[in-house]
Amino acid sequence: MTDDTPLIDLECQSHTYPDGTVGVHDIEFSVYPEEIVAVVGGNGSGKSTCLEHLNATLVPDEGRLVVHGTEITDENRELARSEVGFVFQDPDTQLVAPTVVDDVAFGLNNHGVTGEGALERARDALASVGASHLEERIPHYLSGGEKRLVGLAGVLAMEPSVIVLDEPFAGLDPERSAMVAERLRDIRAEEGISVVLSTHDLDTAADLADRVCVMADGNAIGGGTPREVFYDDALLDRANLTPPTPVRIARDVGLDASDRPPVTEAELVDHLGDGANKTRRAVAASDD
Repeated sequence: MTDDTPLIDLECQSHTYPDGTVGVHDIEFSVYPEEIVAVVGGNGSGKSTCLEHLNATLVPDEGRLVVHGTEITDENRELARSEVGFVFQDPDTQLVAPTVVDDVAFGLNNHGVTGEGALERARDALASVGASHLEERIPHYLSGGEKRLVGLAGVLAMEPSVIVLDEPFAGLDPERSAMVAERLRDIRAEEGISVVLSTHDLDTAADLADRVCVMADGNAIGGGTPREVFYDDALLDRANLTPPTPVRIARDVGLDASDRPPVTEAELVDHLGDGANKTRRAVAASDD
């Protein structure tokens, strides 16, 4: 599979829940190898519904899901479940075993991998998210950030090609949000696994994602790189979103007109540093 061939290709013209609520109206969504995609939008925009279609937890009323070039049907949904791991917003829904290592091995056990083989893969998965020290802990006594890492390890142990996370930073303090974000970067860089996540944290989305998909009223209304999306006022207005903090500051100090306006905190610092250096050079020249 080449880099221009999607791992996941979703076309969902509609999905209606059993109570008659329309979850999404119009979505075209693809995931490519070794990328991080952030899905952003306000409450009720359809983010979670979109994500749950990516591993066939939900299926379109109209449309189709293609995973690794194979269209998913009722007969082969297991392909979507095995290739696309899902980490739910509430980590407690995925914690079922008496110890962390047993919990991470639980999905493997259900797929016929048992004994020491399952435990070894579980330990490797915990190590990959920096959580080896939690192996013998009781899952329900972990902090929110630790639970997110254990849930992520449980999905990684299944060796998917894509990991989907619904609001992975919800309820976490900045330190633990940064910890989870760093592990997601590692997974993409070191494991070659693509990551899709929904989030309200646009600062983190700008810093973490290669691409951003914007949703509103059950529709995917636009997307692109973080720089393209977060400087598109019309698009953000349609989604009732406020640009990330670095973008707002850049506009306040006139950096939005530069060739590559800053979209992350690091880029903003670099721009401001360049400006200060230019000012110092100009002052020095005038003194001469």
